[in-house]
Amino acid sequence: MLTPRQLEAIEQLQQACETHDHVQLKLNWDMLRDRGSDPLDFFHYEKDVLIAFMGLYPFGSTVEVCGMVHPSERRKGHFQQLFRQAMEKAYRNGYKKILLNAPAGSDTAKAFLSQAGAAYAFSEHQMEWEGMPLEESGAILLRQAALEDYAMRVRLSVTAFGVDEEDARVLESRDLGENTVVFMIDADEGTVGKIRVSREEGQAWIYGFAVLPEYQGKGIGRQALRRVINEQRSAGYSVHLEVETKNDHALRLYESVGFKAVHAQDYYSYQPRFS
Repeated sequence: MLTPRQLEAIEQLQQACETHDHVQLKLNWDMLRDRGSDPLDFFHYEKDVLIAFMGLYPFGSTVEVCGMVHPSERRKGHFQQLFRQAMEKAYRNGYKKILLNAPAGSDTAKAFLSQAGAAYAFSEHQMEWEGMPLEESGAILLRQAALEDYAMRVRLSVTAFGVDEEDARVLESRDLGENTVVFMIDADEGTVGKIRVSREEGQAWIYGFAVLPEYQGKGIGRQALRRVINEQRSAGYSVHLEVETKNDHALRLYESVGFKAVHAQDYYSYQPRFS
């Protein structure tokens, strides 16, 4: 578990980097605030000031990696040092896939990733809801997930996202923390989907939105999105989500209810060079 002081230092470093580079870093704050006992974060301090940070974010057998260095302390080997430590940890933990994450507009990150031998894998849009009238219907029910929904949540992750079943079981068993809620989507036919909402500092992020393939194209997903957007906006939160840039169907759905792409994140696959 990270301490309040560590979290504050990470946030201050993030703000300094984003302001200087005009980018948005993906640090998965819902996971940072709910770390377990396994150390997955790496720090470098100078005179008690955090100047470099790197975090590992496991999703089943896949781990995402994101790091940053204070603009005034770059080109001094700090990032390389933390990267080496993080890769050694990832290797010891036995992750099958390593994805390095960087803002699409960061030339510094691209140069490092190229030098490290990472291969471009895919990109994601970060989207924000920018407002339009959203009418709801009573054809669906959005309810908080219960223990008996576990099997359906696993099934949805496997069928909608192509996640390995073992990974899906790990992901759906994870403690999500007090700021995150999973909702099940019920239609006349029964439970057909799920959607996860994480709240953080005035923002509500939508993750893991899935509808069973046989019920897609019937407006169920659109109705669920409208319901979530209206509820979060009524509670005073801006609404955000992420979607892979090549997922045209999802992009059209999100744009149809008022989401606009505001940032992009690139992902690179990486194979550690040690054994």
